[in-house]
Amino acid sequence: MKVTKAVIPAAGLGTRVLPASKAVPKEMLNIVDKPAIQYLVEECARSGITDILIITNRGKGVIEDHFDYSFELEQNLKKDEKKAKLFESVHAVADLANIYYIRQKETKGLGHAILTAENFVGSDPFAILYGDDIILTDEGVKPVTAQLIDVFEESGKCVCGVKECSEEQVMKYCTLDVTPLSSNVYDVHRIIEKPKKEDILSYFSILGRNVVTPDVFDLIRNTKPCEKTGEVYFSEALSAYAEKNRLAAVDFSGTRFDMGDKLGIMQANCEAALRHPEIGEAFRQYLKDLAKKL
Repeated sequence: MKVTKAVIPAAGLGTRVLPASKAVPKEMLNIVDKPAIQYLVEECARSGITDILIITNRGKGVIEDHFDYSFELEQNLKKDEKKAKLFESVHAVADLANIYYIRQKETKGLGHAILTAENFVGSDPFAILYGDDIILTDEGVKPVTAQLIDVFEESGKCVCGVKECSEEQVMKYCTLDVTPLSSNVYDVHRIIEKPKKEDILSYFSILGRNVVTPDVFDLIRNTKPCEKTGEVYFSEALSAYAEKNRLAAVDFSGTRFDMGDKLGIMQANCEAALRHPEIGEAFRQYLKDLAKKL
């Protein structure tokens, strides 16, 4: 079945980037001239997604405002011929996709958040894009969600997007037991969330993208919450797929940035600024000049 739906969990509290996220959701922190979550929605649209559910919580209504028309602002831009392109870019944000919202009323982990999407998903396969993970691809390269959808449609298996990580990162994220199917696609046999050093299966970790079928909701319901945190780990549901030989991993083409991390935010801004058609060359020169001073 064609994948036309996506779910973006964006209900996190943003504690790692306080105080910036005290009043502004971390998903709305800028990467150059666009909020982070717009990069996710644009990736969905470029991947053939038409319907998106954003999972939020209290204090994140500004996300809804961003993907709506802004009549007064747009009318002022429209009056000035010099700002025609700016008007078009602002107006187009509201038409990227059909966007819906639901609140995760309790922060009980990623698995619990995804479970709130069950009625939206219905009987359709769907993509999941983590709200913290921005992935930039080079010009001419398919967006990562599209890369995963291709493998899903070809293999019939659910798919997760992975990259090789440092040992420290793997212990923070997860580790996968895999065997290669092609140059960048793997069969997944097992997943361990936040492994100890001695439990690392490989240095592949899931980084922010999945394509799954709606039976994932039953797998989430059958997942026991973590005894320490009470969170429902989504990786446990994916591991259940893996144990049934129903999960593939794609070592995707793209550079991932953690927008829940201060360094990740700065790295994303630098990379995006260098790629930006208006300021790219000037910013590159600025970095060269700055390097000489340091």
